[in-house]
Amino acid sequence: MKVIYSDNALEQLQNILDFLVHTQEMPPHKAIQIRDQILDRADEILVNIYMSQKEDYLEHLQVSHRRVVVSHYKIIYTIKEEYILITDIFDTRQDPKKMKG
Repeated sequence: MKVIYSDNALEQLQNILDFLVHTQEMPPHKAIQIRDQILDRADEILVNIYMSQKEDYLEHLQVSHRRVVVSHYKIIYTIKEEYILITDIFDTRQDPKKMKG
């Protein structure tokens, strides 16, 4: 089994990094550390794919989404037969209703 990132998840991760560096004026090396923490945590999902809670805000999609939290960020994923699909990386300081799209 392996971890795969959706285009949306990669885009959201880039948006987070851009926000940290350009809006919050975080030094780029600190933003890279946050990115690495997020990616490392996503890899840890493989240890126990059911370790995390279900994501209630996405129940309306009728696909079981789970979440893992790293600092201010939720890694949203769904379990497929052969892989874990990371569908979103969400900054929890936002209104959670934004997750519903």
